[in-house]
Amino acid sequence: MEVTEEALAAMFAVLSPHLDERQRRLLAGAQARALGRGGIAMVARASGLSRATAKAGTTEIDHGPERTRRARRPGAGRPKATAHDPDLLHALDALVEPTARGDPTSPLRWTCTSTHTLADELGAQGHPVSANTVAGLLAGLGSSLQATAKQTEGAQHPDRDGQFRSLNEQAKVHLAAGQPVISVDTKKKEVVGNLGNTGREWQPKGSPVRVEVHDFPDPNIGKAIPYGVYDLGADAGWVSVGDDHDTAAFAVATIRRWWQLVGKVAYPEASRLLVTADAGGSNGYRSRLWKVELGKLAAETGLAVTVCHFPPGTSKWNRIEHRLFSQISMNWRGRPLVSHEVVVDLIGATTTRTGLKVRAELDRGSYPTGVKVTDAELGAVPLTRHGW
Repeated sequence: MEVTEEALAAMFAVLSPHLDERQRRLLAGAQARALGRGGIAMVARASGLSRATAKAGTTEIDHGPERTRRARRPGAGRPKATAHDPDLLHALDALVEPTARGDPTSPLRWTCTSTHTLADELGAQGHPVSANTVAGLLAGLGSSLQATAKQTEGAQHPDRDGQFRSLNEQAKVHLAAGQPVISVDTKKKEVVGNLGNTGREWQPKGSPVRVEVHDFPDPNIGKAIPYGVYDLGADAGWVSVGDDHDTAAFAVATIRRWWQLVGKVAYPEASRLLVTADAGGSNGYRSRLWKVELGKLAAETGLAVTVCHFPPGTSKWNRIEHRLFSQISMNWRGRPLVSHEVVVDLIGATTTRTGLKVRAELDRGSYPTGVKVTDAELGAVPLTRHGW
């Protein structure tokens, strides 16, 4: 059967997009060898390959093609940039050296070392390369794009482990006795308005929610200040959303509202309350107002209130952070917080598959800053300090 050039062209048009360079060359060589005299020229015209490539294919077919996954023979292709510029790697390594930012003579001391920046600087030093080449060389040097890693901690107190053990034992004792244990903290303050919010949610394609270009706070609306109470035993949360100031009075007012509406109903026989909190902020261990307000709460409710503060720098172990606040952030991702009422509704709609339920309330109360607590007022609070 005679094979026409048109038939060969049709075959190569169908197969070539699915073949790599070596496979096309071997196919051309096999066809040329099968056609015999004049086959190389015909295959070259039909496939669009050069006659030299078709001839190379017949040579490989004659010698038996090697079984390999390489598309090119060793040494084939464009020479590496380092082949004609041996000093290129050394120059690049000097630019990305971790100490280069602190070196006063480094040209990139205060510059983000992107591949384009590195390529420009290498070109200025007499090593012209593209940004893509720089990326490949960096990978060969064992470098990669990396963010900073929060792993370096300051000096730890020798009693750090004991502090955690004491807090854990307090919680276990209270829970075993059916007494309430709560974790409290202030969530990040949120600017209220038709503003962008981090994260994404499903929307009709091409119809994103339109928000303001600039995230400037509106002084007439203010910010939302969510203060949370997480009940460890019930896996339930309470959040008061304030619009004034994050003070100790606001923090204790939130605990008071939780107890009045939720706590005393869930724990009718309770005589004690354990509060776990961060060491700083409105519920910090140094705050006099926090101690005075808790004293008032204890007197009002008849509860013996025990407070265990997490050691400084360990707030991420506070249960409210990853059991309540993280879930709230995921629930309102990508949604503009246009009003305090929307913030309350989104917090109250937060649930998890493991059964978390959250109640939220707007607190329009006034909580001024700068309230001074005298020594006499603090001394009137019946405090029993822990041994730590």
